[in-house]
Amino acid sequence: MHPTITRMQEVVAKGHEEDIKALLAEDVTFQPPTYWATWTGRDAVAAVLGHVGQVFGAFRYRRVMGNENDWALEFQCKVGDLDCVGVDLITLNEAGEIQHFEVVMRPYKTIGALRDAMNKRVMTDARFLKFKDALS
Repeated sequence: MHPTITRMQEVVAKGHEEDIKALLAEDVTFQPPTYWATWTGRDAVAAVLGHVGQVFGAFRYRRVMGNENDWALEFQCKVGDLDCVGVDLITLNEAGEIQHFEVVMRPYKTIGALRDAMNKRVMTDARFLKFKDALS
């Protein structure tokens, strides 16, 4: 397994933003499961993933599939008292940094709960004012 993927499994669920940031390319793109916008840039994506790590409960990766630069990591977690399964689709660049990160999840009800929890956190985090364009 690629060392970036191994490290990602260790840090993403903990929500430690600086540890996450160290894995990301400067111009990383992130597509969340909650809406059709793309976050771009190391600082913005690390901030979002840091919050996600605080919202998800009982998070664990179940399966990891892939090789070289393309990976799929299946996970399960809770959002509040709702169960969830999802997949992190990750593309690494030649330097081994995460270049693209897309998340797909189910069920729909849990995605709505995640969106609400994330909006509540993001709207009270002053750093997100500079990322506001990413929310539209």
